[in-house]
Amino acid sequence: MRFHIISLFPGAFDSYLNESIIARAIEDKKIKVEFYNPRDYSLDKWKRVDQKPYSGGPGMVIQALPTAKAIEKALTKIKRNKKAKTKIIFFSPGGKQFTTTYAKNVAKKYTDIIFVCGRYEGIDARVKKVFKMEDISVGEFVLTGGELPAMIVLDCVSRQIEGVLGNFSSLEESRISSHDVYTRPEVFEYKGKKYKVPKVLLSGDHKKIEDWKMKKK
Repeated sequence: MRFHIISLFPGAFDSYLNESIIARAIEDKKIKVEFYNPRDYSLDKWKRVDQKPYSGGPGMVIQALPTAKAIEKALTKIKRNKKAKTKIIFFSPGGKQFTTTYAKNVAKKYTDIIFVCGRYEGIDARVKKVFKMEDISVGEFVLTGGELPAMIVLDCVSRQIEGVLGNFSSLEESRISSHDVYTRPEVFEYKGKKYKVPKVLLSGDHKKIEDWKMKKK
C-alpha cells in the first residue's frame, strides 16, 4: 500500500510516522508514504498558495491550481505501475463518516491512496471537479487541517495490511476483544487501595472468558 499525501505541512507527520508500528511497516516496506506540497507548484514568487475567499468572510482558501498540480504529480508517479488502483480522499467535516469497515474495503481494493489535506478555510472546491475523489470525515468536529485525519486513516488502513501488525490476529476488530484489558501484577496497589484483575480472567476457562469479553464490548 502506498500513501500519497497532499499537504502544506508534511513535517506534521514526522513524529507519528517515525514511531512504533507505522515506522516498522515503512521500514519493512509493507507501506510507503510520500508527500507533495502544493507550495512547490505555486506560480507566486513567494510560493504563496492561499487567497481570500469569494463572497468575503474570514480566513483564507487554498488555491485550486497548486493543489491540482500536486495531485497530478502523485498520479503521474502512481501510473508507472500499470497494476495500480488509486483512490483519492478529500478530508471534509461534511464528508462520509470514516469507519473500520471503510478501511478494510479500501485496503482490499486499492494499491495507492491519495490524501488531500486542507488548511485554513479549506481548498477551492473546483479541485474536486478536476479529479474523482471522495469526501471523508473522521468525526463530527472541525479540525485545523486535514493532516490529523490523514494520520488516522493511514493508521487504520495500514492495520488491515497483512504483516503490518506482525501477527495478523492482533486485529482487535477481527477477534473477541473487550475495551478493558489487564496485565501483571494480579493486584495493583495505589495510594493504599488495592485493584484486582477480574477473577474470570484468571480462571483458565476460555468459554467464560469469551463470554465476559462479549459483555464488555
